[in-house]
Amino acid sequence: MGSVKSDIEIARAAKMEPIKDVLAKLNIPDEPATFSPMGRHIAKLNLEYIDKIKAKSNNLILVSAITPTPAGEGKTTTSVGLCDGLNKIGKKPLFV
Repeated sequence: MGSVKSDIEIARAAKMEPIKDVLAKLNIPDEPATFSPMGRHIAKLNLEYIDKIKAKSNNLILVSAITPTPAGEGKTTTSVGLCDGLNKIGKKPLFV
């Protein structure tokens, strides 16, 4: 049986995608008026763009409180699993 990796080992092994690739998957245009890059992996969406897309019909799932199972499955595990499931059926979920 292998050893359990520490949080830092998992974080160091993760491959981060360039922010422009992530934004492209969310259909956010690569235009200066849309977002401000904060390095290679982080960006802030501009308020003007957020106001522009507010008119779209969107759905929100809020996971605010849950009692974890004995195995430690709680809000994060539930949210990530939900996001993965929606992605698998062709939806474009945004998990923040």
